[in-house]
Amino acid sequence: MKHLKIASAALLMLAFSQAKSQNTEFEKPDQPAKCKNIRAGKFLRANYPEGIFYMTIKDNVQTEYFNNGKDYIKSTLVFVDDCNYKSIVLEKSDKNDPVQIGDVLNNKIVETQDNLIKVQSRIDNNQFEVIYIKEKK
Repeated sequence: MKHLKIASAALLMLAFSQAKSQNTEFEKPDQPAKCKNIRAGKFLRANYPEGIFYMTIKDNVQTEYFNNGKDYIKSTLVFVDDCNYKSIVLEKSDKNDPVQIGDVLNNKIVETQDNLIKVQSRIDNNQFEVIYIKEKK
């Protein structure tokens, strides 16, 4: 049952990220990718209003906020190298969210350009791609 919930969540995220990310192109990607841009800051999802989703990363703790900041998922980040890291779910506010405490997502930064970061995430056998926009200071 847990795997079914995870698969459902991953497929939902995949569908949304594919539909939304089509409008955000990397015309002149950084060579090499500036992977360290993910290590700290505030991030939005491409084509999503901040009220639907935003994420903060500080001191290897990632907090994703949903529903105008009322719901969250907090994860610890373990960097394997500059461009690969694991997100391990520590806390969540919505008991109905299919993500479970202890779930591990394997993430790879595949492309960056300016303040855009394209990340491939994998949980179990499900893979999806997300484009984050790092808020400029």
